[in-house]
Amino acid sequence: MARVRFANAESTNGRSALAAWIERRPLAALMIALAIVIFLWLVFADWSDELERWLGRKRVFVSALLNGITLGGLYFLVAAGFTLIFGLMRNVNLAHGSLYLFGGYLGYTTVQATGLWLPAFLVAFVLVGLAGLLLQVLIFRHMEGEELRQTLVTIGLSIVFADLMLWVWGGDFYQIPTPDWLAGPIELPIILDVRPNGEPIYLRYPRVRLVIFLASVVLGLVLWLAINRTRVGMLIRAGVDDRAMLAASGVPVQLLFALVFAFGAGLAGMAGIVGGTFQSLSPGEDTRFLLASLVVVIVGGMGSIPGAALGALLIGLAEQFGSVYVPTYAIVFSFLIMVLVLAFRPQGLLALR
Repeated sequence: MARVRFANAESTNGRSALAAWIERRPLAALMIALAIVIFLWLVFADWSDELERWLGRKRVFVSALLNGITLGGLYFLVAAGFTLIFGLMRNVNLAHGSLYLFGGYLGYTTVQATGLWLPAFLVAFVLVGLAGLLLQVLIFRHMEGEELRQTLVTIGLSIVFADLMLWVWGGDFYQIPTPDWLAGPIELPIILDVRPNGEPIYLRYPRVRLVIFLASVVLGLVLWLAINRTRVGMLIRAGVDDRAMLAASGVPVQLLFALVFAFGAGLAGMAGIVGGTFQSLSPGEDTRFLLASLVVVIVGGMGSIPGAALGALLIGLAEQFGSVYVPTYAIVFSFLIMVLVLAFRPQGLLALR
């Protein structure tokens, strides 16, 4: 009976959530495709004087677009672990932002001590993953299904963690140095203007932000395949739906969930290094990225990796375009998107259920 249940879970959730959503809402999918075409035209077309009067200089618009996309990549890296822990396992971990900041500080310390950037990711993943493992074993295992209790306890833990990190690293701003092989801009095939002699002026954009965005795309694909196309992913989803049935089949459910929790925490730790590389690390960043993760998961849908990617992209673009065109109200746009989603599709744009 357990095997039949696992097979049903795999056939139900194995299908792409994005493809299923397009089938159910072809008009909305058409509008999104049209918006993408318009954005591509604005990026690659030669702007007229009238268009520049409406939208400003093309350089500003294109930079805001790319900044929003790459910021969405960072938000996805943070929210990916939160999606596994909160969206999929239903563990309300409001100390997730603290794990992000802890990983960033560990990465900064490692880079300062060794001068190496890539090994810092391994250090942050392992140590923050161990911290997440301790959280799951010592706290969440004893509060399964008690969402309010989990919320209150992890809020308290986040305050304690914030004070501990303030004690160790102080209240200064830290910037993780970009490695030499990622430093400097790269010229993109996007023409911003044409000089009087007919020579095109191409957009130059930081190489590190593009590489980090590509890494977030690869990570998203790997996570989606792991959750929807592997036996481990099938066991995780089956355990969330019916833990007693999964345990009765001989699967070590507690060990499985502890490892998933540790993996999600490790992802948050690695995201801290990413954030500290092209932004900064400072007290308060934990709260900012916790809120961003909550908004991303709510907008995208609980437990949906494609939903987290879409939500992160929308929030990143909203923040960047808002800061460029309406800076006074920029912070409102992210929450406006969340409110609209809750009003018209409360389960999220690409929810699994």
